[in-house]
Amino acid sequence: MPFNIPYGPPISAQRAQAAIQAAIAEATKHDWQVNIAVVDSGANLVAFLRMDGALLASIPIAEHKARAAVKYRRPTRVFEDAVQKSDYKFILSLDDVIASRGGIPLIEDGKIIGAIGCSGGAGSQDEAVCTVGATISK
Repeated sequence: MPFNIPYGPPISAQRAQAAIQAAIAEATKHDWQVNIAVVDSGANLVAFLRMDGALLASIPIAEHKARAAVKYRRPTRVFEDAVQKSDYKFILSLDDVIASRGGIPLIEDGKIIGAIGCSGGAGSQDEAVCTVGATISK
């Protein structure tokens, strides 16, 4: 079964902050202003940062991407592809789904310890920033 990585203990605040700092470094390198949220393995917010100039409307979107990634144990790009490429619009009827790139599960020792969500740029930019932030948990 795909996306069956087990849930593990929740990410620590220190690890969550490190993921955010790595994501900020990537966003800054490209001059992108984004919001970055990290949730634990139970989808509870652990850390959040709004970069200077980041879109206010993207604050809850970053959190939503992180929660969807951890709850469904998969990157949110999967949902975007399901809607955009496969025309599986029914995906949008599932609770807490967001069909937009930028939510990535955080894996440690083969278990999901949380997820990172980024919003404020184009989907590809959000995903790129989150991908760098996600590497901190490996």
